[in-house]
Amino acid sequence: MDKSRLDYLVREGRLKPRNPDSPRIKSIIKSARENAETIRKISITDQTATIVFRELYESIRQIGDARLWSLGFEPLSHDVSMEILTEMDIKERVKLNKLHRFRRTRNNANYRGYMISVEEAKEISEFWDTCADDMIRRIAS
Repeated sequence: MDKSRLDYLVREGRLKPRNPDSPRIKSIIKSARENAETIRKISITDQTATIVFRELYESIRQIGDARLWSLGFEPLSHDVSMEILTEMDIKERVKLNKLHRFRRTRNNANYRGYMISVEEAKEISEFWDTCADDMIRRIAS
């Protein structure tokens, strides 16, 4: 994310300048990993798909939060946390294109009563499996 975009997001009240906070970054990453590890123990069924999707989305969003904190910003909205991830240079970079759709799906589930399908929950689970460690490594380095 370039400086002009970051400045715009600060003016819009979606980011707040902060000092990079290594303990906070580590804590956020730990929380994301533990949440994902716990939710991944649940079998994905019609009854659990929405819960699994929401919690994996939350873990991915937390990685975005950690990335923003590493750059010296506190995220004040979910969309900026996901946006910062779309620009990461990871091995499976093309999969980052799914992040905005994941955000819309999660919002539809949370605010419009949309029931997430087994396939959608499996898709975000597969995203976590193939992308999360790479994203976290790049933040921690």
